[in-house]
Amino acid sequence: MFSFLFFAVLCTSCLAAPLMNYSYSPSVGGGSGTSFATTGEGRITGIRVYERSSAYICGIQLRYGGIWDELVGGGNEHLQELELFDGETIVQVSGKYQNSYIYQIRFVTSRGRSLVAGQPTYNSFNFYANHPDAELKLLSGRFNSAGITSLGAHWGTIMHQSHDTYV
Repeated sequence: MFSFLFFAVLCTSCLAAPLMNYSYSPSVGGGSGTSFATTGEGRITGIRVYERSSAYICGIQLRYGGIWDELVGGGNEHLQELELFDGETIVQVSGKYQNSYIYQIRFVTSRGRSLVAGQPTYNSFNFYANHPDAELKLLSGRFNSAGITSLGAHWGTIMHQSHDTYV
């Protein structure tokens, strides 16, 4: 009986551990349009942000490892791009939003570098992980034919540096 209890507690603690280092920054913005979530294997290694000139964010694309994820929104406007160095991670996402669109976005890396796109107008948001070793895993939200209408961030830690396995 004691062996069974010990095994049950061990399994429960193993299942609960990954959730300790995961956090979600709830989305901001109006939320109209089609929902999205970026996907990829491994760490985020690059970011592309498309900005409608003197207006709002119309598209976002993340690179996981060496592969670019699908473009979210539109990509025919002004492009800002940031390629991360080996071991560099995204530790903060901030910007400005209104009910209709995300107007500005800023990605800050673990090395203090940043990518800023859009207009500094309307309401502010600031996303960061709850765990000090966590990094951006994916973005989610909504978009329409004109741009990104809402945005949220998902954070996690790397369990094994050599395998880029997230917890």
